Amino acid sequence: MLRVLAVDDEKPALGELLYLLRSDPRVRSADGATDATEALRRISRALDAGPDGEGGVDVVFLDIHMAGLTGLDMARLLSEFTRPPLIVFVTAHEGFAVQAFDLKAVDYVLKPVRRERLAEAVRRVCDLTISGRAARQSPAAAEGAGAGSGRPAGHRTGPVSGPLVTGSTAPGSAPEQIPVELGGVTRFVPIDEITYVEAQGDYARLHTPEGSHLVRIPLSTLEERWASRGFVRIHRSHLVALGRIDELRLDGGATSVRVGTAELAVSRRHARQLRDLLMRRAPG
Repeated sequence: MLRVLAVDDEKPALGELLYLLRSDPRVRSADGATDATEALRRISRALDAGPDGEGGVDVVFLDIHMAGLTGLDMARLLSEFTRPPLIVFVTAHEGFAVQAFDLKAVDYVLKPVRRERLAEAVRRVCDLTISGRAARQSPAAAEGAGAGSGRPAGHRTGPVSGPLVTGSTAPGSAPEQIPVELGGVTRFVPIDEITYVEAQGDYARLHTPEGSHLVRIPLSTLEERWASRGFVRIHRSHLVALGRIDELRLDGGATSVRVGTAELAVSRRHARQLRDLLMRRAPG
C-alpha cells in the first residue's frame, strides 16, 4: 500500500486531495504539506529512516504554482536523490505537461480533481512501486547501497545549505566560490560568474551565463555577504552584480535592468540608489 505526501499551498485544495487519497484502499497513509520546503524536509527525514522506515514516502502528489519553490523546482531537487519518491503533478494548468514528463512524472492530473482520474494516477503509481520494491529486494539492487538510505554514501542530496562560500581569503573579504550540488556532486561556482540571484522562498537561484543553480540560502544572507563584491538589491526578489548590468531602462515610472538576456524589474525604493551606483561606476 502507498505512503503518500500531497503538497499544495491552497489549504482547501490540499484538504480535498487528501480526502480523495485517503478514501482509496490502495493508500496506506496520506499526509499533507503546504509548501515545498516543508515537503522536502519530510522527505529528507524519510530517506534517513530508510525505505521501510517511519514516515516513508512512496509518491508525492504535487501542485505546480506555489509560493516560494514551485512544484517543478521541487521535482528537480528530488531528481537529484538516488532513490526519490515518484511524482504525480496535480495542477489547474495544462501548459506544464511537457516539463513535468521531462522530470519523469508518473502522471499529470488536472484540477478540479475527479475521483476516477485520481484513481487512475494511483494505479499507475502502484504498478511502478511494486516493480521498484521488487528490484530493491534483489541482490544486485542492494549491492553498493547506503545503509538503508536513499542517499549516495558520502554525498549530500539536497541543495547545499552548509558553508556559504569557500576559498582562502583575507579577513573581512568575501570568499571566492559557493558550493552548489547537482546529481549528488558538489561543484564550486566562482562568485564572479554569477550575474544575478533570484529569491525562491528559503532558497536562492544563482544565475550564470551557463545556467542556474539552487542553493538553500536566503537572499538577505547573500545580500549581506556579497555587498563587497558589487552585488546590490534591486527588488525584494533579485540581487544583481553591478558589473553585469548591460542596460538601465526607464519607461514612464517603471525602472528595469537588462542582465544578459534577462530583464529584471527594479522596485521604486531601490531605483535611485541603483542609478547613483551605476553613475559612479561609469567611466569619465
